[in-house]
Amino acid sequence: MQAVHLTTPFSDAAIQRLRAGDWVSLSGVVYTGRDAAHKRMTELLDGGKPLPFDPRGQAIYYTGPCPAPPGRAVGSAGPTTSLRMDAYAPRLMREGLRVMIGKGERSEAVVRAIRQYAGIYLSAVGGTGALTALRVEQAEVVAFDDLGPEAIYRLTVRELPLMVAIDCKGESIWTTRRSR
Repeated sequence: MQAVHLTTPFSDAAIQRLRAGDWVSLSGVVYTGRDAAHKRMTELLDGGKPLPFDPRGQAIYYTGPCPAPPGRAVGSAGPTTSLRMDAYAPRLMREGLRVMIGKGERSEAVVRAIRQYAGIYLSAVGGTGALTALRVEQAEVVAFDDLGPEAIYRLTVRELPLMVAIDCKGESIWTTRRSR
């Protein structure tokens, strides 16, 4: 197990050196999106339209930030259950998305897509949304403003603590038995 400092956008080499169970301190730009935003992004792709951000080498964090209190970029920004995005994740990975951040296990279809597209799934600790918000330095709505907190936001984060839950080889913290 290792502790790694990463900055977005992600290079293939950075993703490939990470293993399930590694700790990551992430800085840079992260996009947000939950169920409704994922559905709309898929509809855009199905209609031959571009996504509201270039997903290549980027990360999407499954969160809907709460309104920002005075002096903060966002309010609580805890992870939501990733399984709800599993119907959409392989399609977004095919478009170049490489990193997903959320909580909980993923479907076998997503694990296959992670292996196929050399991606990675990072786990954020549930129940720490207020602490996560302290790592967000800037936030702006990128698309689907009508969705409120479920809009797509562009967050600038500093040293966001995460764990590699599924690495690019498909090994996961739930199934791996290797000692570290």
